Amino acid sequence: MALTRDFKETVKKRVEEDPDFAKALLHEAIDLLLDGDSATAKLILRDLINATVGFEQLACEVQKPTKSLHRMLSVSGNPTMENLSAIFATMKKALHVRVVTTVTTA
Repeated sequence: MALTRDFKETVKKRVEEDPDFAKALLHEAIDLLLDGDSATAKLILRDLINATVGFEQLACEVQKPTKSLHRMLSVSGNPTMENLSAIFATMKKALHVRVVTTVTTA
């Protein structure tokens, strides 16, 4: 029987070992959101939060209940732009990144 590792645990370990991986997850969540795939963006953001700051600390930072944040970032969640903005700002701060967007023409 093959040994398996829980996905959340794998992501958390990878983030701990490679800070650039966490930044790549944040970048991917932003790209997906801007491309209209909010469902996948929320799931990636949820995994990133679990692997870094955790929902308890995020709740303190954005002044929202933990349960509300979990619901917002679930598949059926529908966060407001204000809430998403606060979450992304907190993650940028936690990861010490500045997000720069580039606009290109097709």
